[in-house]
Amino acid sequence: MPSAALGCRLLCLLVAVCGLTTAGCTPWGQYWRNNMKVGPTYLRPFARVEPDWIDANNPQVRSDPQVESQWWRQFNDPVLDSLVLQAYEQNLTLREAGFRVLASRAAYNITVGGFLPQSQNAVAEYARWQLSNNVGAFENLSIPPFSLWQTGFNLSWELDLWGKLRHRIESAGAKYQASVEEYDGVLVTLIADVADRYIDYRIATKQVADLRGLAAIQRDALAVAIDRQQGGITSELDVSQAQLNLAKTEALIPVFERQARLATNALCVLLGTPPGDLAERLGEGGIPEVPVELVVGIPADLLRRRPDVRQAERLLAAQCAQIGVAEAELYPAFSINGYIGVYANELGQLFESDSLYGFVAPFVDWKILNYGRVVNNIRKQDATFQSLAAAYQETVLRAGREAEDGMITFLKARETAEKQQQAVTAAGRSAELVEIQYKEGASDFNRVFVVQQTQVSEQIRLNDSVGGVAKGMTQIYRALGGGWQLRLEELAASGKCCKPVPRVNDGSCDTYIGKQPPAGFDPLCLWPEWLRRWKLR
Repeated sequence: MPSAALGCRLLCLLVAVCGLTTAGCTPWGQYWRNNMKVGPTYLRPFARVEPDWIDANNPQVRSDPQVESQWWRQFNDPVLDSLVLQAYEQNLTLREAGFRVLASRAAYNITVGGFLPQSQNAVAEYARWQLSNNVGAFENLSIPPFSLWQTGFNLSWELDLWGKLRHRIESAGAKYQASVEEYDGVLVTLIADVADRYIDYRIATKQVADLRGLAAIQRDALAVAIDRQQGGITSELDVSQAQLNLAKTEALIPVFERQARLATNALCVLLGTPPGDLAERLGEGGIPEVPVELVVGIPADLLRRRPDVRQAERLLAAQCAQIGVAEAELYPAFSINGYIGVYANELGQLFESDSLYGFVAPFVDWKILNYGRVVNNIRKQDATFQSLAAAYQETVLRAGREAEDGMITFLKARETAEKQQQAVTAAGRSAELVEIQYKEGASDFNRVFVVQQTQVSEQIRLNDSVGGVAKGMTQIYRALGGGWQLRLEELAASGKCCKPVPRVNDGSCDTYIGKQPPAGFDPLCLWPEWLRRWKLR
């Protein structure tokens, strides 16, 4: 018996040595430096960003590091502020993303539990045995019927010598973090969409108001034309032209009323309510005014602020850990199987000391005959990692492009609005002068007809241009990834501003440490305290 035990120990030692020296692709030194884990050490890949914006010298954009996170408040519009808060609390798409965070958090907890004994079972059994007298093998056995009572528990625990289980925990933690970033991305989009639809509504109502004002002027011009025609001063042509102008202007009013209704319908969905008339709640108001200058930070801030960039980086980190999981399959897995319990023929004897029964059985599992599949799985996981690295770098490039698009849209929209204001002023003055000349008989109605048409079209263009400035600001901050910080407001006072509270029916995601910047993410922060202490010994 001693020689058999010694032989077993030598066999286990031989297996371990062979595994370390011949099976894997992680050198001894790297294995030790990586806290006894095989596989690569994750480093965030390089993503190129420009040091400055293309329009960095424009005084309307400032590269201050502190970008306004609640950027919509710069409109100084309490109605918009209330819409954003309601959307944050009630939007169903955001709530859906919040539940995905909770599911990801639960999946992470399950993975952490896999570090402990993977199989744990409590058993209890009763059996009544009696050998058959009609079986030849039992003819010479005189065993009377008997009962067997037993209870106990067993477990199976795979030792994490190569870091497979820890890599799985790291991967699950990174996926959990990615789900929070997805939530933030939905929140950024939601706030920008609310602002866009609100601006659409204000543009449409401003168009309706201005067109009604212009229609009133044209109605006066029509009355003058009728008076002059009835007085025999002019022909019926003047009246027809005046009626044509008035009808065309009035025909535009329902078009913009429709646009206003479509905007409020979209707002209702964003607010998580059935479509309804929001006119009373939104009240009277002009197109939101944009500050003279906007703080946009620097391009490198996109890596820290944009949730989609951080999400892509976290998914990349999760995949890197999967390479370590795959590589650990090259090495022998050591497990301990054990059982302890009590057996007795009588229930009253079950918990006597003589009824104790148990065993411990070490187990080695080495997929040495499946190396082809194991190696190809490593290649697959590595190729997936390279693909996600390219996707991360592409996300950074796209973020830079979208930010630049937003800035040039904002700047040029403001230039257009300034010039268009001059055009509207000139058109209004022309309309006044030509109407005076027509009343005095110094001009025919054809000039009034042309000028009034021009005045209407220029006024419509002006409102679109002014609204374009506001929407350009929205586009900038959407591209910069601003707005997700809203969910940190409630926790800032308690000193827990690194933890999110996605709103999902009073549920919350309670653990997400090291949110800023992405380079500071540490999966260890998500581990139980006792496990973290063991890891850092």
